[in-house]
Amino acid sequence: MESGVRKEDKPPPSSFNLPQLPPSVKPGPLRKIIMVASIAAGVQFGWALQLSLLTPYVQLLGIPHTWAAFIWLCGPISGMLVQPVVGYHSDRCTSRFGRRRPFIAAGAAFVTIAVFLIGYAADIGHLSGDSLTKTAKPRAIAVFVVGFWILDVANNMLQGPCRAFLADLSGTNQKKTRTSNAFFSFFMAVGNVLGYAAGSYTHLYKLFPFSRTKACDVYCANLKSCFFISIALLLTLTILALSYVREKPWSPEGSPGEGGDEEEEEEAIGEAKESVPEPFFGEIFAALKNLQRPMWILLLVTCLNWVAWFPFLLFDTDWMGREVYGGDSSGNADQLKMYDRGVHAGALGLMLNSVVLGVTSLGVEALARGVGGVKRLWGIVNFVLAICLAMTILITKLAQSNRRYTTVNGGTHLLTPPPGIKAGALALFAVMGIPQAITYSIPFALASIFSNTSGAGQGLSLGVLNLSIVIPQMVVSVASGPWDALFGGGNPPAFVVGAVAAAVSGILAFTMLPSPTPDIPSNKRAGSIAFL
Repeated sequence: MESGVRKEDKPPPSSFNLPQLPPSVKPGPLRKIIMVASIAAGVQFGWALQLSLLTPYVQLLGIPHTWAAFIWLCGPISGMLVQPVVGYHSDRCTSRFGRRRPFIAAGAAFVTIAVFLIGYAADIGHLSGDSLTKTAKPRAIAVFVVGFWILDVANNMLQGPCRAFLADLSGTNQKKTRTSNAFFSFFMAVGNVLGYAAGSYTHLYKLFPFSRTKACDVYCANLKSCFFISIALLLTLTILALSYVREKPWSPEGSPGEGGDEEEEEEAIGEAKESVPEPFFGEIFAALKNLQRPMWILLLVTCLNWVAWFPFLLFDTDWMGREVYGGDSSGNADQLKMYDRGVHAGALGLMLNSVVLGVTSLGVEALARGVGGVKRLWGIVNFVLAICLAMTILITKLAQSNRRYTTVNGGTHLLTPPPGIKAGALALFAVMGIPQAITYSIPFALASIFSNTSGAGQGLSLGVLNLSIVIPQMVVSVASGPWDALFGGGNPPAFVVGAVAAAVSGILAFTMLPSPTPDIPSNKRAGSIAFL
């Protein structure tokens, strides 16, 4: 047997060191990789709608602004629990349809169910006894919460197996692996742009006249219509991909048609029989004890970075509707109309943000070389993020001091903010796409690089890194509402905390984060940063 590792040197099998037969030497064709990666556009379309429209929607159902953040706990919780569990079982799935395809299909089906529950929450609540004259609609809220949690779980069911499927198709070809990840990121950007564009169009409900009902106003009908399009896109892409790209059934006793040495197969089969599943987080916490200093610093910088990001990601469109446009989701008809306009303007801002994010992602390598390495680049953009979050306070104050009204038939009506303030707010959304692109790429690349020194696998290191992302999200979700309430409500207090966290993250990135070896000028090494 020709192997670079002797049998006695192999680590014991675990839930992160999975027993698998030797992969096929020949990777799949690029067209199949593109087909599977395109599913990301459908998934991200739904995520974009969540970020831009769902926080205002829950307030329309009667959930107070202070408690709206608790709804968003599902995202980090499901990301922390569902993806590892689904990934674990998809690695061992023996279905005749393959390992990944059943989970992808199931995830798409659950997304469809969840979207219908969310879109029709107000109608189901009204049919169940909710009063149209009362602000709070408890039955509609219950339906919405169930649908929202199913949606987040289903989205996580989709993303993990999709990325694993791409890895399977790439085989041992590292170039194909980087290319597949690049296409997945590209289609995520496409889904973002499409989702935010749909969310910013205020007359989409006219394509589906039946969407507007007694219990569902224009805003609600627009949300329904967006979700109809989201379902159609996701199901179309999923059906096309799963129909065109086939998987060979996998079995721990052997995998027909795969190449590899017979002795290696026997060893892999023996490991599969001997392996005993271990608790996911038991292994993660054990790995934390053995982390070296560079990884701990990376986790700290990443944690603070997401403390800065999550308040804005959670309440960006609400900020546009409430603070910039002066509307109120629970106010009179005039305030509600202005709030709706602000939310849709925020969705437009998120679309601009996605365009800048996509363009910046393609230039991460050049930016890193220009500033002297990824460490400096991450520190710089954290300060950019801090400045942008601080600018939300300035824009809020300017909007409040320049609030305009008009008198029609003896009544006073609120006008939209001056063009300069609207342009400033939209420009802020766009500029924040630059630090966001770095946040989505550099931390994951650094985790992979630092894990090499400790001998940890990439999956384990990224799993540990994920804890530094989801834990801040849960903390912000719980604390942001009560924190804002201490200062009279609204979003600026949480944004101030985010600005401080971003500045501290930038300082730590400059002063404590070690410079990885890929910072040495090398086309091959720099290229790995651009795709990881």
